[in-house]
Amino acid sequence: MAKQKTLKESFTVVGIGLHTGKKATITVNPALENHGFKFQRIDLDGQPIINADPDFVVDTSRSTTLEKNGAKVITTEHILGALFGMEIDNALIQIDGIEIPIMDGSAYPFVEMINQVGVVEQDGDKDYFVVTENLTYEDSERSTEMLAVPQDEFRLTVMVDYNSPLLGTQHAHMYHTGEFEKEISASRTFVFLRELEILAKNGLIKGGDLDNAIVMVDQPISQEKLNEIADLLGKPHIKVEKEGILNNLTLHFQNEPARHKLLDIIGDLALVGKPIKGHILAARPGHKGNVDFAKIIKNEIKRTAKLGPKIDLTKDPIYDINDIEKLLPHRYPFLLVDKIMEISESHIIGVKNVTMNEAQFLGHFPGNPVMPGVLQVEAMAQTGGILALSSVPDPENYSTYFMKIDSVKFKRKVIPGDTIVFHLELLTPIRRGIVHMGGKGYVNSQICIEAELMAQIVKDKNIDAKVVAEVQ
Repeated sequence: MAKQKTLKESFTVVGIGLHTGKKATITVNPALENHGFKFQRIDLDGQPIINADPDFVVDTSRSTTLEKNGAKVITTEHILGALFGMEIDNALIQIDGIEIPIMDGSAYPFVEMINQVGVVEQDGDKDYFVVTENLTYEDSERSTEMLAVPQDEFRLTVMVDYNSPLLGTQHAHMYHTGEFEKEISASRTFVFLRELEILAKNGLIKGGDLDNAIVMVDQPISQEKLNEIADLLGKPHIKVEKEGILNNLTLHFQNEPARHKLLDIIGDLALVGKPIKGHILAARPGHKGNVDFAKIIKNEIKRTAKLGPKIDLTKDPIYDINDIEKLLPHRYPFLLVDKIMEISESHIIGVKNVTMNEAQFLGHFPGNPVMPGVLQVEAMAQTGGILALSSVPDPENYSTYFMKIDSVKFKRKVIPGDTIVFHLELLTPIRRGIVHMGGKGYVNSQICIEAELMAQIVKDKNIDAKVVAEVQ
Protein backbone atom coordinates (compact mmCIF):
# COMPACT_ATOMS: atom_id res chain seq x y z
CA MET A 1 0.00 0.00 0.00
CA ALA A 2 1.08 3.60 -0.57
CA LYS A 3 2.73 5.21 2.42
CA GLN A 4 1.99 8.59 4.00
CA LYS A 5 4.40 11.39 3.15
CA THR A 6 5.69 14.54 4.77
CA LEU A 7 8.41 17.10 4.05
CA LYS A 8 12.04 16.17 4.56
CA GLU A 9 12.73 19.64 5.99
CA SER A 10 10.87 22.87 6.75
CA PHE A 11 10.67 25.73 4.26
CA THR A 12 9.79 29.40 4.68
CA VAL A 13 8.28 31.97 2.33
CA VAL A 14 7.44 35.64 2.81
CA GLY A 15 4.84 37.61 0.89
CA ILE A 16 1.78 39.83 0.74
CA GLY A 17 -1.77 38.62 1.31
CA LEU A 18 -4.01 39.10 -1.74
CA HIS A 19 -7.02 40.40 0.16
CA THR A 20 -5.55 42.02 3.29
CA GLY A 21 -2.42 43.44 1.62
CA LYS A 22 -0.52 42.49 4.78
CA LYS A 23 2.92 40.93 4.79
CA ALA A 24 3.26 37.50 6.39
CA THR A 25 5.84 34.75 6.79
CA ILE A 26 4.83 31.12 6.64
CA THR A 27 6.95 28.14 7.58
CA VAL A 28 5.76 24.74 6.42
CA ASN A 29 7.06 21.98 8.68
CA PRO A 30 7.19 18.17 8.56
CA ALA A 31 4.59 16.45 10.75
CA LEU A 32 4.05 13.00 12.19
CA GLU A 33 1.88 10.31 10.63
CA ASN A 34 -1.88 10.94 10.74
CA HIS A 35 -1.29 14.59 11.66
CA GLY A 36 -2.92 15.88 8.48
CA PHE A 37 -2.73 19.58 7.59
CA LYS A 38 -2.89 22.17 10.36
CA PHE A 39 -2.25 25.91 10.55
CA GLN A 40 -0.69 27.64 13.55
CA ARG A 41 -0.97 31.38 14.23
CA ILE A 42 2.38 31.93 15.92
CA ASP A 43 1.67 35.67 16.26
CA LEU A 44 -1.25 35.13 18.64
CA ASP A 45 -1.22 34.31 22.35
CA GLY A 46 -0.91 30.60 22.90
CA GLN A 47 -0.03 30.06 19.22
CA PRO A 48 -3.39 28.41 18.47
CA ILE A 49 -3.79 25.54 16.01
CA ILE A 50 -6.47 25.61 13.29
CA ASN A 51 -7.25 22.28 11.67
CA ALA A 52 -7.63 22.20 7.89
CA ASP A 53 -11.21 20.98 8.08
CA PRO A 54 -14.33 22.01 6.14
CA ASP A 55 -16.20 22.42 9.43
CA PHE A 56 -13.88 25.35 10.30
CA VAL A 57 -14.50 27.27 7.06
CA VAL A 58 -16.16 30.60 7.89
CA ASP A 59 -15.86 32.50 4.58
CA THR A 60 -15.65 31.53 0.92
CA SER A 61 -15.89 34.94 -0.76
CA ARG A 62 -13.05 34.87 -3.31
CA SER A 63 -10.92 32.59 -1.07
CA THR A 64 -11.23 29.99 1.68
CA THR A 65 -10.97 31.21 5.28
CA LEU A 66 -10.57 28.95 8.32
CA GLU A 67 -11.32 29.99 11.89
CA LYS A 68 -11.19 28.16 15.22
CA ASN A 69 -11.74 29.74 18.64
CA GLY A 70 -11.23 33.23 17.17
CA ALA A 71 -7.97 32.40 15.35
CA LYS A 72 -8.31 32.89 11.60
CA VAL A 73 -6.31 32.10 8.45
CA ILE A 74 -7.29 33.55 5.05
CA THR A 75 -6.58 32.24 1.53
CA THR A 76 -5.61 28.70 2.48
CA GLU A 77 -6.37 27.05 -0.87
CA HIS A 78 -3.06 27.49 -2.73
CA ILE A 79 -0.72 26.16 -0.04
CA LEU A 80 -3.11 23.29 0.67
CA GLY A 81 -3.41 22.65 -3.07
CA ALA A 82 0.38 22.47 -3.36
CA LEU A 83 0.68 19.97 -0.50
CA PHE A 84 -2.28 17.84 -1.56
CA GLY A 85 -1.30 17.93 -5.23
CA MET A 86 2.24 16.82 -4.38
CA GLU A 87 0.76 13.88 -2.45
CA ILE A 88 1.91 15.09 0.96
CA ASP A 89 -0.28 13.94 3.85
CA ASN A 90 1.10 15.65 6.94
CA ALA A 91 2.35 19.20 7.50
CA LEU A 92 2.18 22.00 10.07
CA ILE A 93 1.88 25.44 8.48
CA GLN A 94 3.00 28.21 10.83
CA ILE A 95 2.11 31.80 9.98
CA ASP A 96 2.82 35.11 11.73
CA GLY A 97 -0.20 36.90 10.26
CA ILE A 98 -3.76 36.39 9.13
CA GLU A 99 -3.35 35.65 5.40
CA ILE A 100 -1.24 33.18 3.45
CA PRO A 101 0.97 35.09 0.95
CA ILE A 102 -0.45 35.11 -2.57
CA MET A 103 3.00 34.84 -4.19
CA ASP A 104 2.40 34.87 -7.98
CA GLY A 105 -1.26 33.87 -7.65
CA SER A 106 -0.60 30.16 -8.16
CA ALA A 107 0.64 27.19 -6.14
CA TYR A 108 3.88 26.84 -8.07
CA PRO A 109 6.14 28.84 -5.69
CA PHE A 110 5.11 26.43 -2.92
CA VAL A 111 5.71 23.43 -5.19
CA GLU A 112 9.22 24.73 -5.94
CA MET A 113 9.95 24.88 -2.21
CA ILE A 114 8.57 21.38 -1.67
CA ASN A 115 10.90 20.07 -4.37
CA GLN A 116 13.79 22.00 -2.87
CA VAL A 117 13.46 20.52 0.64
CA GLY A 118 12.30 17.08 -0.49
CA VAL A 119 9.62 14.63 0.55
CA VAL A 120 9.94 11.51 2.72
CA GLU A 121 7.79 8.42 3.10
CA GLN A 122 6.49 7.57 6.55
CA ASP A 123 5.66 4.20 8.11
CA GLY A 124 1.88 4.65 8.08
CA ASP A 125 -0.24 3.66 5.10
CA LYS A 126 -2.21 6.32 3.26
CA ASP A 127 -5.83 6.29 4.36
CA TYR A 128 -7.74 6.93 1.16
CA PHE A 129 -11.34 7.98 0.82
CA VAL A 130 -12.48 5.69 -1.97
CA VAL A 131 -15.56 6.79 -3.89
CA THR A 132 -17.74 3.69 -4.19
CA GLU A 133 -21.00 5.33 -5.23
CA ASN A 134 -21.88 8.63 -6.89
CA LEU A 135 -21.91 11.76 -4.72
CA THR A 136 -23.69 14.84 -6.08
CA TYR A 137 -23.95 18.54 -5.25
CA GLU A 138 -25.86 21.40 -6.85
CA ASP A 139 -26.12 25.10 -6.05
CA SER A 140 -28.80 26.51 -8.35
CA GLU A 141 -28.10 30.09 -7.27
CA ARG A 142 -24.50 29.88 -8.51
CA SER A 143 -25.20 27.29 -11.24
CA THR A 144 -22.56 25.07 -9.61
CA GLU A 145 -22.71 21.31 -10.05
CA MET A 146 -20.28 18.75 -8.69
CA LEU A 147 -20.18 14.99 -8.99
CA ALA A 148 -17.86 12.31 -7.63
CA VAL A 149 -17.82 8.92 -9.34
CA PRO A 150 -15.74 5.79 -8.66
CA GLN A 151 -12.22 5.80 -10.08
CA ASP A 152 -9.05 4.01 -8.98
CA GLU A 153 -7.07 7.26 -8.68
CA PHE A 154 -7.66 10.98 -8.04
CA ARG A 155 -8.96 12.57 -11.23
CA LEU A 156 -10.53 15.99 -11.85
CA THR A 157 -12.51 17.49 -14.72
CA VAL A 158 -13.63 21.14 -14.64
CA MET A 159 -15.84 23.32 -16.83
CA VAL A 160 -16.08 27.09 -16.35
CA ASP A 161 -18.50 29.45 -18.09
CA TYR A 162 -18.76 33.10 -17.04
CA ASN A 163 -20.95 34.37 -19.87
CA SER A 164 -17.98 36.41 -21.03
CA PRO A 165 -17.04 36.75 -24.72
CA LEU A 166 -13.38 36.92 -23.67
CA LEU A 167 -13.29 33.83 -21.48
CA GLY A 168 -16.06 31.78 -23.06
CA THR A 169 -16.44 28.19 -21.93
CA GLN A 170 -13.25 26.44 -20.83
CA HIS A 171 -12.44 22.93 -19.71
CA ALA A 172 -9.51 21.52 -17.78
CA HIS A 173 -8.63 18.09 -16.50
CA MET A 174 -6.09 16.26 -14.36
CA TYR A 175 -6.03 12.51 -15.02
CA HIS A 176 -3.84 11.75 -11.99
CA THR A 177 -1.85 13.65 -9.38
CA GLY A 178 1.36 13.07 -11.32
CA GLU A 179 0.16 15.83 -13.68
CA PHE A 180 -0.33 18.38 -10.92
CA GLU A 181 3.14 19.92 -10.81
CA LYS A 182 3.57 20.68 -14.52
CA GLU A 183 -0.02 21.03 -15.71
CA ILE A 184 -1.90 22.65 -12.82
CA SER A 185 0.25 24.21 -10.09
CA ALA A 186 1.44 27.24 -12.13
CA SER A 187 -2.11 28.37 -13.06
CA ARG A 188 -2.72 31.82 -11.57
CA THR A 189 -5.80 33.35 -10.03
CA PHE A 190 -7.83 35.61 -12.30
CA VAL A 191 -10.36 38.42 -12.05
CA PHE A 192 -12.41 40.52 -14.46
CA LEU A 193 -11.57 44.21 -14.53
CA ARG A 194 -15.28 45.01 -14.07
CA GLU A 195 -15.22 43.11 -10.72
CA LEU A 196 -12.42 45.13 -9.16
CA GLU A 197 -14.60 47.99 -7.91
CA ILE A 198 -16.95 45.66 -6.02
CA LEU A 199 -14.04 43.67 -4.57
CA ALA A 200 -12.24 46.82 -3.47
CA LYS A 201 -15.35 48.29 -1.85
CA ASN A 202 -15.77 45.01 0.08
CA GLY A 203 -12.29 45.31 1.53
CA LEU A 204 -10.77 42.62 -0.69
CA ILE A 205 -7.73 42.38 -3.03
CA LYS A 206 -5.76 45.06 -1.15
CA GLY A 207 -2.62 43.14 -2.09
CA GLY A 208 -3.61 42.49 -5.69
CA ASP A 209 -1.49 43.65 -8.62
CA LEU A 210 -0.49 42.52 -12.08
CA ASP A 211 2.25 40.31 -10.60
CA ASN A 212 -0.13 38.02 -8.74
CA ALA A 213 -3.34 37.89 -10.78
CA ILE A 214 -4.59 37.72 -14.35
CA VAL A 215 -6.87 40.72 -14.96
CA MET A 216 -9.28 40.20 -17.84
CA VAL A 217 -10.92 43.05 -19.76
CA ASP A 218 -14.09 41.79 -21.43
CA GLN A 219 -16.12 45.02 -21.71
CA PRO A 220 -15.42 48.76 -22.12
CA ILE A 221 -14.84 50.78 -18.95
CA SER A 222 -14.54 54.57 -18.93
CA GLN A 223 -11.22 56.16 -18.00
CA GLU A 224 -12.95 57.96 -15.14
CA LYS A 225 -14.13 54.65 -13.70
CA LEU A 226 -10.67 53.12 -14.20
CA ASN A 227 -9.08 55.98 -12.27
CA GLU A 228 -11.63 55.56 -9.49
CA ILE A 229 -10.86 51.83 -9.21
CA ALA A 230 -7.12 52.51 -9.17
CA ASP A 231 -7.58 55.03 -6.37
CA LEU A 232 -9.64 52.53 -4.35
CA LEU A 233 -6.83 50.01 -4.66
CA GLY A 234 -4.04 52.52 -4.15
CA LYS A 235 -2.58 51.70 -7.56
CA PRO A 236 -1.28 53.95 -10.37
CA HIS A 237 -3.75 55.02 -13.05
CA ILE A 238 -3.71 52.88 -16.19
CA LYS A 239 -5.26 53.05 -19.65
CA VAL A 240 -7.19 50.17 -21.20
CA GLU A 241 -7.53 50.52 -24.95
CA LYS A 242 -9.01 47.14 -25.93
CA GLU A 243 -10.42 43.88 -24.63
CA GLY A 244 -7.99 41.17 -23.59
CA ILE A 245 -5.52 40.50 -20.77
CA LEU A 246 -4.50 43.64 -18.91
CA ASN A 247 -0.90 44.68 -19.48
CA ASN A 248 -0.63 42.08 -22.29
CA LEU A 249 0.23 39.39 -19.76
CA THR A 250 1.14 36.07 -21.39
CA LEU A 251 -0.93 33.14 -20.15
CA HIS A 252 0.88 29.98 -19.02
CA PHE A 253 -1.87 27.91 -20.64
CA GLN A 254 -4.61 28.76 -23.09
CA ASN A 255 -7.16 27.55 -20.52
CA GLU A 256 -5.31 28.90 -17.47
CA PRO A 257 -8.51 30.21 -15.75
CA ALA A 258 -10.08 26.73 -15.90
CA ARG A 259 -6.87 25.14 -14.64
CA HIS A 260 -6.79 27.59 -11.75
CA LYS A 261 -10.34 26.62 -10.80
CA LEU A 262 -9.13 23.02 -10.80
CA LEU A 263 -6.26 24.05 -8.51
CA ASP A 264 -8.74 25.70 -6.14
CA ILE A 265 -10.78 22.50 -5.99
CA ILE A 266 -7.67 20.51 -5.07
CA GLY A 267 -6.83 22.97 -2.28
CA ASP A 268 -10.37 23.01 -0.91
CA LEU A 269 -10.75 19.21 -1.09
CA ALA A 270 -7.55 18.93 0.96
CA LEU A 271 -9.81 19.94 3.85
CA VAL A 272 -11.37 16.45 3.68
CA GLY A 273 -8.30 15.15 5.51
CA LYS A 274 -7.72 12.10 3.32
CA PRO A 275 -6.29 11.47 -0.14
CA ILE A 276 -9.09 10.63 -2.56
CA LYS A 277 -9.60 7.87 -5.08
CA GLY A 278 -12.38 9.06 -7.32
CA HIS A 279 -13.21 11.23 -10.33
CA ILE A 280 -14.50 14.70 -9.43
CA LEU A 281 -16.42 16.53 -12.15
CA ALA A 282 -17.24 20.20 -11.54
CA ALA A 283 -19.24 22.73 -13.54
CA ARG A 284 -18.81 26.43 -12.70
CA PRO A 285 -17.11 25.69 -9.37
CA GLY A 286 -16.26 28.20 -6.66
CA HIS A 287 -14.93 28.07 -3.12
CA LYS A 288 -18.40 27.74 -1.59
CA GLY A 289 -19.28 24.75 -3.75
CA ASN A 290 -15.86 23.20 -3.21
CA VAL A 291 -16.19 23.45 0.57
CA ASP A 292 -19.79 22.25 0.55
CA PHE A 293 -18.68 19.24 -1.49
CA ALA A 294 -15.78 18.61 0.94
CA LYS A 295 -18.39 18.50 3.73
CA ILE A 296 -20.43 15.96 1.74
CA ILE A 297 -17.33 13.78 1.38
CA LYS A 298 -16.49 14.15 5.08
CA ASN A 299 -20.02 13.08 6.03
CA GLU A 300 -19.73 10.12 3.66
CA ILE A 301 -16.48 9.11 5.38
CA LYS A 302 -18.25 9.18 8.75
CA ARG A 303 -21.18 7.19 7.38
CA THR A 304 -19.09 4.49 5.73
CA ALA A 305 -16.78 4.19 8.75
CA LYS A 306 -19.72 2.73 10.65
CA LEU A 307 -20.40 0.16 7.93
CA GLY A 308 -17.06 -1.61 7.99
CA PRO A 309 -14.98 -2.73 5.02
CA LYS A 310 -16.76 -3.60 1.79
CA ILE A 311 -15.72 -7.15 0.99
CA ASP A 312 -16.96 -9.38 -1.81
CA LEU A 313 -17.38 -12.65 0.07
CA THR A 314 -17.90 -14.52 -3.20
CA LYS A 315 -14.29 -13.93 -4.24
CA ASP A 316 -11.55 -16.47 -3.62
CA PRO A 317 -9.91 -15.79 -0.24
CA ILE A 318 -6.25 -15.01 0.26
CA TYR A 319 -6.15 -17.90 2.78
CA ASP A 320 -8.80 -20.61 2.92
CA ILE A 321 -9.41 -22.92 5.88
CA ASN A 322 -6.63 -25.29 4.82
CA ASP A 323 -4.11 -22.43 4.69
CA ILE A 324 -5.28 -21.17 8.08
CA GLU A 325 -4.80 -24.60 9.68
CA LYS A 326 -1.15 -24.48 8.56
CA LEU A 327 -0.70 -21.18 10.41
CA LEU A 328 -2.75 -21.49 13.60
CA PRO A 329 -2.38 -24.18 16.31
CA HIS A 330 -6.19 -24.59 16.53
CA ARG A 331 -8.65 -27.21 15.32
CA TYR A 332 -12.38 -27.84 15.66
CA PRO A 333 -14.13 -26.79 17.81
CA PHE A 334 -11.69 -23.99 18.59
CA LEU A 335 -10.69 -22.84 15.11
CA LEU A 336 -12.88 -19.73 14.79
CA VAL A 337 -11.79 -18.02 11.55
CA ASP A 338 -12.79 -19.49 8.20
CA LYS A 339 -10.98 -17.40 5.60
CA ILE A 340 -8.78 -14.34 5.09
CA MET A 341 -9.97 -11.91 2.41
CA GLU A 342 -7.27 -9.20 2.67
CA ILE A 343 -3.88 -8.92 4.28
CA SER A 344 -1.09 -6.34 4.15
CA GLU A 345 1.81 -5.30 6.36
CA SER A 346 -0.57 -3.33 8.57
CA HIS A 347 -4.08 -4.76 8.25
CA ILE A 348 -6.08 -7.93 7.83
CA ILE A 349 -9.69 -8.83 7.06
CA GLY A 350 -10.95 -12.23 8.15
CA VAL A 351 -14.33 -13.95 8.08
CA LYS A 352 -16.11 -16.16 10.60
CA ASN A 353 -19.30 -17.95 9.49
CA VAL A 354 -21.45 -18.65 12.56
CA THR A 355 -23.42 -21.91 12.27
CA MET A 356 -25.90 -23.69 14.53
CA ASN A 357 -23.88 -26.91 14.64
CA GLU A 358 -21.04 -25.31 16.64
CA ALA A 359 -20.39 -26.80 20.07
CA GLN A 360 -21.01 -23.61 22.07
CA PHE A 361 -24.67 -23.48 21.10
CA LEU A 362 -25.37 -26.76 22.89
CA GLY A 363 -24.98 -25.11 26.27
CA HIS A 364 -24.94 -21.33 25.80
CA PHE A 365 -28.42 -19.84 26.04
CA PRO A 366 -30.30 -23.02 25.02
CA GLY A 367 -33.31 -22.10 22.92
CA ASN A 368 -31.86 -18.65 22.31
CA PRO A 369 -28.49 -19.27 20.62
CA VAL A 370 -26.06 -16.37 21.02
CA MET A 371 -22.34 -16.56 20.23
CA PRO A 372 -20.44 -15.99 23.49
CA GLY A 373 -18.59 -12.69 23.62
CA VAL A 374 -15.38 -14.40 24.71
CA LEU A 375 -15.45 -16.51 21.55
CA GLN A 376 -15.96 -13.38 19.43
CA VAL A 377 -12.82 -11.99 21.07
CA GLU A 378 -11.03 -15.28 20.39
CA ALA A 379 -12.09 -15.23 16.72
CA MET A 380 -10.77 -11.67 16.42
CA ALA A 381 -7.57 -12.72 18.18
CA GLN A 382 -7.04 -15.63 15.79
CA THR A 383 -7.48 -13.27 12.84
CA GLY A 384 -4.95 -10.92 14.41
CA GLY A 385 -2.61 -13.85 15.01
CA ILE A 386 -2.49 -14.50 11.27
CA LEU A 387 -1.58 -10.83 10.71
CA ALA A 388 1.18 -11.14 13.31
CA LEU A 389 2.57 -14.34 11.80
CA SER A 390 2.61 -12.78 8.32
CA SER A 391 5.45 -10.54 9.52
CA VAL A 392 7.93 -13.44 9.81
CA PRO A 393 9.43 -15.36 6.85
CA ASP A 394 8.56 -18.86 8.17
CA PRO A 395 5.27 -18.44 10.10
CA GLU A 396 4.76 -22.18 10.48
CA ASN A 397 7.66 -22.17 12.99
CA TYR A 398 6.14 -19.45 15.20
CA SER A 399 3.22 -19.12 17.59
CA THR A 400 1.35 -16.02 18.69
CA TYR A 401 0.53 -15.54 22.38
CA PHE A 402 -1.84 -12.79 23.41
CA MET A 403 -0.58 -10.57 26.20
CA LYS A 404 -3.37 -8.06 26.69
CA ILE A 405 -6.93 -7.31 25.57
CA ASP A 406 -8.34 -3.81 26.19
CA SER A 407 -11.37 -1.65 25.45
CA VAL A 408 -13.64 -4.55 24.50
CA LYS A 409 -17.17 -3.52 23.55
CA PHE A 410 -20.03 -5.64 22.29
CA LYS A 411 -22.49 -3.75 20.11
CA ARG A 412 -25.06 -6.39 19.05
CA LYS A 413 -25.91 -10.07 19.34
CA VAL A 414 -24.27 -12.59 17.03
CA ILE A 415 -26.43 -15.61 16.23
CA PRO A 416 -26.24 -18.66 13.96
CA GLY A 417 -26.54 -17.64 10.32
CA ASP A 418 -24.48 -14.46 10.86
CA THR A 419 -21.18 -13.83 9.13
CA ILE A 420 -18.66 -11.78 11.12
CA VAL A 421 -16.14 -9.75 9.11
CA PHE A 422 -13.13 -8.86 11.28
CA HIS A 423 -10.98 -5.86 10.33
CA LEU A 424 -7.77 -5.41 12.33
CA GLU A 425 -5.05 -2.79 11.88
CA LEU A 426 -1.69 -2.26 13.53
CA LEU A 427 -1.80 0.61 16.01
CA THR A 428 2.00 0.74 16.21
CA PRO A 429 4.72 -0.86 14.09
CA ILE A 430 5.74 -4.40 15.15
CA ARG A 431 8.86 -4.18 17.34
CA ARG A 432 10.71 -7.03 19.07
CA GLY A 433 7.87 -9.40 18.25
CA ILE A 434 5.25 -7.27 20.04
CA VAL A 435 2.10 -6.69 17.98
CA HIS A 436 -0.43 -4.00 18.99
CA MET A 437 -3.67 -4.07 17.00
CA GLY A 438 -7.07 -2.44 16.98
CA GLY A 439 -9.95 -4.46 15.61
CA LYS A 440 -13.65 -4.38 14.83
CA GLY A 441 -16.09 -7.08 13.85
CA TYR A 442 -19.09 -6.42 11.62
CA VAL A 443 -22.30 -8.32 10.90
CA ASN A 444 -24.28 -6.94 7.95
CA SER A 445 -22.07 -3.82 8.05
CA GLN A 446 -22.97 -3.15 11.71
CA ILE A 447 -20.31 -3.29 14.41
CA CYS A 448 -20.78 -6.24 16.73
CA ILE A 449 -17.47 -6.08 18.61
CA GLU A 450 -14.41 -3.85 18.94
CA ALA A 451 -11.23 -4.28 20.97
CA GLU A 452 -7.52 -3.57 21.26
CA LEU A 453 -5.20 -6.57 21.30
CA MET A 454 -1.52 -7.03 22.12
CA ALA A 455 0.38 -10.20 21.29
CA GLN A 456 3.91 -11.57 21.13
CA ILE A 457 5.33 -13.67 18.31
CA VAL A 458 7.49 -16.51 19.67
CA LYS A 459 9.56 -18.99 17.68
CA ASP A 460 8.43 -22.48 18.70
CA LYS A 461 11.84 -24.10 19.17
CA ASN A 462 12.90 -21.35 21.58
CA ILE A 463 9.76 -21.39 23.73
CA ASP A 464 10.43 -21.32 27.44
CA ALA A 465 7.51 -22.90 29.31
CA LYS A 466 7.76 -20.37 32.11
CA VAL A 467 7.69 -17.40 29.69
CA VAL A 468 4.71 -18.86 27.86
CA ALA A 469 2.82 -19.37 31.11
CA GLU A 470 3.47 -15.77 32.14
CA VAL A 471 2.42 -14.42 28.75
CA GLN A 472 -0.79 -16.45 28.78
